Amino acid sequence: MNNNKLTKEQFVDILKTIQINETLDLDFLYDVYDLSFSAISELIENNVLKQAIAINSYTLINYIIGEYTYSLSNRTEEEKNKFLNVENMSVMMASVVSDKYMTMDFFPSKEKGLSNKYLPPISSLDTFLNFMINMLNRIEKNDPMKTLLSDLLSKSLSIARCILELLVNGFETEAMALWRTLHECECILKLLNENDENTRKSYLKHMNYSIVYHNGASTKEETDKIFEQIKEEMRQYDLKSKDIKKFIEYGWLYSTKEYKETPNIKLNFRDGLETLAGLHIYSKLYEQTSEIVHSTPMLIYSSRIYYYLTALINTYESFFRIEGVFKKIFDQKNNEFQRAQYENMRRVYYSQLLSIHKNETKRFEKLINK
Repeated sequence: MNNNKLTKEQFVDILKTIQINETLDLDFLYDVYDLSFSAISELIENNVLKQAIAINSYTLINYIIGEYTYSLSNRTEEEKNKFLNVENMSVMMASVVSDKYMTMDFFPSKEKGLSNKYLPPISSLDTFLNFMINMLNRIEKNDPMKTLLSDLLSKSLSIARCILELLVNGFETEAMALWRTLHECECILKLLNENDENTRKSYLKHMNYSIVYHNGASTKEETDKIFEQIKEEMRQYDLKSKDIKKFIEYGWLYSTKEYKETPNIKLNFRDGLETLAGLHIYSKLYEQTSEIVHSTPMLIYSSRIYYYLTALINTYESFFRIEGVFKKIFDQKNNEFQRAQYENMRRVYYSQLLSIHKNETKRFEKLINK
């Protein structure tokens, strides 16, 4: 884009593409755009920015719309008119918009990433995850009694994509901390997938217990009734009052077939949920990650490449297992044409992802064996 200022007609055409669902004061907005554009152009012409820069009017307009719509939100029509008619309001808004545009688009504070979104370790997995999420978006969601597994699956895939974005932007420890959440989701997903409807109902019941525990029910009578129900269930397992929080969070594990095979578990993540899910092999890494979550020196003085590779490799491993759950759910809920679409996608990318995981693991082993 060159540094030609848009005419008002061109400006209005761009506003139409943004599709804002409210009435806009076009004269005011164009005035803000005109002032912002002129201020930025002056800095460029005076070489204050020390480089030749093309002003992206589309980006600039988005900053203007953001400032405008937020400033007018939660105001009555009378208050909106009063705000827009404040003397020099367009000048003040243009000043803020110009600052944000130059700061965020010319001088953003960014960590230099150890990878980028175009390299296969990131782009191949991100493409696969995006395809899966789009497929899941076609089916029913947000009805816990019917869609618990697919809802949890969607959230897990979104978390995995977020980890990749953090890695690209140079936030390795943050990505590792988020893997901890992905690991927790995966453990729950695995148990819910491998058990029957009774376990899923128990999980939802304990989810409701948690809501009541933290926020109460609609009435005091209903709250008391639910707490009495919780205490009655706890007595069946010889649990004490001090165990109520652990029971609310992990008591649904008693309904799994894995618990019947391993009855001496504890109501916690490491010796309960993670163990029953068969993923206890990650307990040491999970514990290490807690050092990051709780802001120990490990968070501040960590090896970037170590946590980059650790987060990437373990996200891949979580993905491989989660994809197996996805395939089972997807095959049940979609038609033959959609299944064929997915198989074609899988045929192209899955073997590459296995190869990438193998290569990155070798790279990690070389790093720690130095």
